[in-house]
Amino acid sequence: MTIHSSERPYKCTSCGKSFNLSTKLKSHMTIHSGERLYSCSSCGKSFKQSSHLKRHMIIHSGERPYKCTSCGKSFNQSSTLKQHMEIHNDERPYKCTSCGKSFNLSTKLKSHMTIHSGERPCSCSSCGKSFNQSSNLKQHMMIHSGERPYKCTSCGKSFNLSTNLKQHMTIHSGERPYKCTSCGKSFIRPSTLKSHMTIHSGERPYKCTSCGKSFNLSTNLKQHMMIHNDERPYSCSSCGKSFNQSSTLKKHMRIHNGERPYSCSSCGKSFNHSSTLKTHMEIHNGERPFKCTICGNSFNKSSHLKRHLTIHSGERPYKCTSCGKSFIRPSTLKSHMTIHSGERPYKCTSCGKSFNLSTTLKQHMMIHNDERPYSCPSCGKSFIRPSGLKQHMTIHSGERPYKCTSCGKSFNLSTTLKQHMMIHSGERPYKCTSCGKSFNLSTNLKQHMMIHSGERPYKCTSCGKSFNLSTTLKSHMTIHSGERPYKCTSCGKSFIRPSTLKSHMTIHSGERPYKCTSCGKSFIRPSTLKSHMTIHSGERPYKCTSCGNSFNQSSTLKQHMMIHNDERPYSCSSCGKSFNRSSTLKKHMRIHNGERPCSCSKRQFKCTICGNSFNQSSHLKRHMMIHNGRS
Repeated sequence: MTIHSSERPYKCTSCGKSFNLSTKLKSHMTIHSGERLYSCSSCGKSFKQSSHLKRHMIIHSGERPYKCTSCGKSFNQSSTLKQHMEIHNDERPYKCTSCGKSFNLSTKLKSHMTIHSGERPCSCSSCGKSFNQSSNLKQHMMIHSGERPYKCTSCGKSFNLSTNLKQHMTIHSGERPYKCTSCGKSFIRPSTLKSHMTIHSGERPYKCTSCGKSFNLSTNLKQHMMIHNDERPYSCSSCGKSFNQSSTLKKHMRIHNGERPYSCSSCGKSFNHSSTLKTHMEIHNGERPFKCTICGNSFNKSSHLKRHLTIHSGERPYKCTSCGKSFIRPSTLKSHMTIHSGERPYKCTSCGKSFNLSTTLKQHMMIHNDERPYSCPSCGKSFIRPSGLKQHMTIHSGERPYKCTSCGKSFNLSTTLKQHMMIHSGERPYKCTSCGKSFNLSTNLKQHMMIHSGERPYKCTSCGKSFNLSTTLKSHMTIHSGERPYKCTSCGKSFIRPSTLKSHMTIHSGERPYKCTSCGKSFIRPSTLKSHMTIHSGERPYKCTSCGNSFNQSSTLKQHMMIHNDERPYSCSSCGKSFNRSSTLKKHMRIHNGERPCSCSKRQFKCTICGNSFNQSSHLKRHMMIHNGRS
């Protein structure tokens, strides 16, 4: 009769909880005593109640006597079937009075209410962390004990929860029973489907009280709150780096142990994250399901599309407090902040060079390993990064989708267009602290700083000459190899670099797009125009420390310094005579090979005073001194 009267005469002396039956009190007392009288004969696991053992035995027997009449799914407990049936009838009779959220079980509502009350009665004796449910504490305790009783029979991987094992088994079976009614995408878990559905509904019920940002999952909000609290409870035992999620720490540990458990079935390449493998697989199948409605560009991730859309909207919500520069992503802001702090925590073990991002270090390591995993299907050229391959592919396709609104010039990359736009705006945000010179790119400033520091980390193994850029070393190496892969289709002349070929092609086309505003003279390259402008301004910023002579170009100063150093790196293979310029050596070689590129009838440099013609501009210049009264 105590069931109907709500009388609870049996009270626990340890916690004060009351029960209507003495058997229930007895069962409850085992929580405090830790006594587990009922043991499983198959695996040795112990239980506090015989009913729990009976339920557990079904795992070994595989018995699932309770079947759903709607979808045919079977369960080992009637209560689990009852709970499952609510998916079909969508019955949620238990409603939260604080936020209005509904649940299909009273226990779920009770658990949910602790979010509003902040109550966490179950505390871990090892680390002090508190939980709102005893089941969560039990699961957490396995981190300390290392217990993983549920083992996968296919790959041997172990788990601390049967639900995690069940979820893992779908990787092997390929089963995805939960399907989205809007787009047809399937999922392993109902919770993932629920999360996915918010993409279609746009629902974001969980709001951050600090910054107002909204989320579609309470777990995402909880994770986000750690940014404001700067909470990072999970530390790496190898390097001391801390994380706000145990899963992030687990992923990070793979950097130290080199574990790459996810392998591509098409090419055999291995990855340390399943998401990275998934992204990689799209290279083989070419799948890009997320399309931009504005420009038609497609992406293989919704996050990539979201990021791309900010190009059209111009939105840059993450602002640097030091210089005011804004960014699309928080990760880019974080990376940018290291410019101000000078922090470079990631060091290369091979050459000692430090980096501000682990990804940059990873990329750099490929230089030492000579790893170039991304190959061009058209010409076979390999690249370190997929972005490098993507950029290279535009050479074959001729695609240049990014057009300058000021001059109409087109580019194959949005970043190149952005860089080009600075020519028109005159923007040079990166300033050298040593000489005050400004640059439009941080990489150009970094390169320039090496002039002051004298740093030349890239050394030629053939002649020992050092360079401040790997690209300059690569270009230099062609002198030794004799390689000239870029050939002019008009005259057959070959070049070391594509930029030199491009510059050469203007000789045939006659194009000179860069015009001097003072005298109207046109030039092939912007650098030549810049050099020419110093004639009008009289500016000579590069001064020789030995004789005081000034020059309008750093390259001219460099050449001049060879006079003082008596440096003559260019030697004639026929007579051994040395020169300080490659162009002078080239002219000298004509003595030996008898080459005369300009015959008497083709002396294009003519004196306007006396009519004499010359085959070199320098000879005409020297001749003009006679008329000017200079010897």
